[in-house]
Amino acid sequence: MWKRLRELAEKWSPVSIAAPSVAVLIVGMRSVGLLQLGEWEVWDNYWRWRPLEPKDPHIVIVTIDEPDIKHVGQWPMTDGQLAQLIKNIKEQEPRAIGMDLYRDLAVEPGHQQLVEVFKSTPNLIGIQKVVGNVQGRAVEPPPLLGKLNQIGAADLVIDADGKIRRGLLSLKQENGETIYGLGLRLALMYLEGSGIELYAVDGSPGKVGLGQAVFVPFQKNDGGYVDADDGGYQIVLNFRGPLENFHSISLTDVLKNNIPADLMRDRIVLIGANATSLNDLFYTPYNSRTRFDRTPGVVIHANIISQIVLAATEGRSLIKSWSEPMEWLWIFIWSGLGAILAWKLPAMEWIAGICLVLGASLVLSTYLAFLQGWWIPVVPPLLALTGSVVALGGYIVNMERRERQMLMNLFGRNVSPKIADAIWQDRHKLLEEGRLAGHHLTATVLFADLKGFGAIAEQMDPTELMSWLNEYMNTMADIVFQYDGVVDKFIGDQVMAVFGVPIPRTEASEIALDAIAAVSCARQMGRKLRQLNQQWRSSGLPNVAMHIGIATGTVVAGSLGSRQRLNYTTLGDTVNIAAALERYDKSKHGGVCLILVSPETYFYIQKQFPTQIIGTISLKGRSQPLKIHQVLLDDCQS
Repeated sequence: MWKRLRELAEKWSPVSIAAPSVAVLIVGMRSVGLLQLGEWEVWDNYWRWRPLEPKDPHIVIVTIDEPDIKHVGQWPMTDGQLAQLIKNIKEQEPRAIGMDLYRDLAVEPGHQQLVEVFKSTPNLIGIQKVVGNVQGRAVEPPPLLGKLNQIGAADLVIDADGKIRRGLLSLKQENGETIYGLGLRLALMYLEGSGIELYAVDGSPGKVGLGQAVFVPFQKNDGGYVDADDGGYQIVLNFRGPLENFHSISLTDVLKNNIPADLMRDRIVLIGANATSLNDLFYTPYNSRTRFDRTPGVVIHANIISQIVLAATEGRSLIKSWSEPMEWLWIFIWSGLGAILAWKLPAMEWIAGICLVLGASLVLSTYLAFLQGWWIPVVPPLLALTGSVVALGGYIVNMERRERQMLMNLFGRNVSPKIADAIWQDRHKLLEEGRLAGHHLTATVLFADLKGFGAIAEQMDPTELMSWLNEYMNTMADIVFQYDGVVDKFIGDQVMAVFGVPIPRTEASEIALDAIAAVSCARQMGRKLRQLNQQWRSSGLPNVAMHIGIATGTVVAGSLGSRQRLNYTTLGDTVNIAAALERYDKSKHGGVCLILVSPETYFYIQKQFPTQIIGTISLKGRSQPLKIHQVLLDDCQS
């Protein structure tokens, strides 16, 4: 018996080692967030695959599109127009009205009229932005609605990839008070009309009941998330769908009172913008990065409301997930399946085919679970399955290789150990420590600078200066892109561009084309600056001249910076030469555009453009002065 057990242990030892090792590795990768983006992408695809549900019967959205903005004649629309809009909606007797429009400032005429409407509409909820971010500061609510406590937070939770998958039901303000989100506030107002109210679930901190639903707050590692910000009271969104899944009517039709009878009666009415120009648009699982469509914020709030109301009244599923130990077990099971599969099947063709079948079964089972409201990991078990197959397959191949090597040793070696070792050691030549390593390339570097910018900057108003300089920078950058260059950086009023990176040039003809492109770009910069000067002169803005230095030679290009911020940049003596040419003796050579090139650049472009030698320059580290060639450009001279 013991002998039999020992034989089994020896027979299955690769499986018993590979399966848990791969599973532990995958769990570790998942724990540090390496698989999070993949999990989100699968989750998003499940939403796109899910059949669209019928329109939500509880919600009507008043949309504000580009034709509506033209109809009201301005944006923001006046307080009088907004007051009329709310009056027309009130006539339909909705249960709740949500105004997903920031309105902290009066927009005359009609402000007093709007105040009266606010006072007489207790079921109207306005918004405020509680949490500021890099895109904007917090926004105060309409003053009167704030005093009447008729406010909801418009804040949305945006994931690291820019998409919204969670809803924020409540959050704390700076003063410590809790404010409900717009969606929750309107849902509760609607449900109150049916006698449904929030209640605490005994013995379960954080859980709250509402009708047929029990809400559980989102935790930082739920579903496909890893160490997410779980501040406030969040839930994973069970989307109803895009705008097409809700009844909607345009702002223009409401202002004209062209509202179908009873469209809004006893419903929740949301007013919000879907116009592209107003940019209240976000990415959700329904939006692909390959398309330009985005979801209006008002539709996201409608999805939150729909989820709350339908969960409370009809028991519609809330999104649930397993505990972490259960998810780890799930990963271990699939890792074991992969290891057994690779160990037992006789041929790789069988292994690949059955692996595909198992992978498809995993996706199908998790998709069916998704339809029932469960977020079950897909990417980690799929990687565990594949990883175990690869690990065991590699082990088997290695055993076969060792057997073949024993035979090869009898007849000699076809490949020397030195060559094999060199190939192995050189495998990471291109990448080092997660960054693009420095590479020696032959490229052409261009520096462009404005003459007398310092004096101009001292005389101009800062706001006007920035606008003027941005117009110049944008124009010059567009020209660089036109000639297939790379804008390396902006330094004050200086532009640095490189031609010939990041793809290495190995032929002299390619290097010559880069040099010609750089000079052609400089010529076009001069022509464009002359046009800009004409425009600026008519607007009372200063006219300027440009100095450009161009050098061709060896550079080092690669990633430079910290882990938090890496930039692809170019360094080396060629960069210094181009910068020195750009700075060369600006007092003696006037004109709108002065283009100076190094001897190396001159070698490649001499037959393409007229040039002349205008002097020499001494550079540190060089024993001989450097000849300076000027590209003659009559159409760029003043």
